[in-house]
Amino acid sequence: MKALILAAGKGTKLNPFSNTRPIPMISVAGKTLLENSLCQLKNAGITDVYIVVGHHKERVQDFIAEKYSDGMNIHCLEQKKNAGIGDAVRQVKDKISPGEYFLLIYGDTLTDENICSKVQQSFHSFKCPVASICLPPSNESFGNVFLNAQMKITKIVEKPKGDNFGNYVLAGVFILPESFIGLLEKNKLSMEKALKALVKEDSLMASMWEDEWLDIVYPWEILQANRIILDSWTESSIARSAVMESNVTIQGVVNIEEDVVIKAGAVLEGPCSIGRGTYIGNNSLVRSYTSIGSKCSVGYGVELKNCVVLDNSGIGRLSFVGDSVIGENVDLGAGCMTVNRTVDWQKVQVKNGKTSFPSGLVKLGAFVGDGVTIGAGNTIQPGTVVSPGKILPARYSVTNKT
Repeated sequence: MKALILAAGKGTKLNPFSNTRPIPMISVAGKTLLENSLCQLKNAGITDVYIVVGHHKERVQDFIAEKYSDGMNIHCLEQKKNAGIGDAVRQVKDKISPGEYFLLIYGDTLTDENICSKVQQSFHSFKCPVASICLPPSNESFGNVFLNAQMKITKIVEKPKGDNFGNYVLAGVFILPESFIGLLEKNKLSMEKALKALVKEDSLMASMWEDEWLDIVYPWEILQANRIILDSWTESSIARSAVMESNVTIQGVVNIEEDVVIKAGAVLEGPCSIGRGTYIGNNSLVRSYTSIGSKCSVGYGVELKNCVVLDNSGIGRLSFVGDSVIGENVDLGAGCMTVNRTVDWQKVQVKNGKTSFPSGLVKLGAFVGDGVTIGAGNTIQPGTVVSPGKILPARYSVTNKT
């Protein structure tokens, strides 16, 4: 069986991180979403994979060229225009033989266990098209699914209104026949209408997913995705080449990769992850649910709490980064602070462009895009989004003009 991963969309609600990468190239717990999907496929025995690329296609192409040659046959198919999911699926039209089935994955979803293996099991049991479904915390933003006692899907409501909610939602993983592409073309490349046509034919079954699942739409959900993966770890992994000086304290499950240097007095509270070649300064505190990418630098006395720091970023001494996501190649000056709550403990609003989104979270820090430079001494308001490439000057209480 072949697999198709959708990785072409822009995901504008995920700015500033989707400005500079497709959503599947966002990293959590040391791996990109795409890498997680590929690992699941390989472990499920699927090695022939097509990836539909579009927005910042070079990020996916370079990643595949550099990291994924062993044991998998991976090809990128370009969606030249952002014409929706149905058009993206159609890109595989000439790659699937008549009568053949293929596994479809939406690239912005994440699970803690192997959802690909689970949907395969359901497919072999039902011997017909299968859609993975799950029970999310909220079902208002997803395609709602209704099914009968035999797990046959009887109705799909793509954008439910009023009280028309089902308990289950589509989880973004399907096994579909080659003929489904014909249904897409008959229905003007509408994924919703093509799935409903399958339902009308009484031939779409449900595969129940009961473990952790997340569709990443907003930047603060990167933190939730990171937590899902870290919570799935049961054992620590510390590379032999990692250097830890005296009086380093490690508590809980940690992942420390090759050539990491951790200076004396540092404290690591798991679960947490530190990427290859990263430097952790003296007396730093890396608290639970923190993931630091590769080749990062964390200065003396820094505190990191429930945050994701992507590759090649530096955090200056005596800074605090909490409940925040820091992009790649960010330079955060000494003494900077991401304030992670309002003074009256109200839920934090995140202003992304001209639109404010309710996060529903009382504790939430900042979202700093790739290539940002923030000078020393800055205090960043809760829910702040800093656009990629922005340069913010240092903050001085005394200047030479005084």
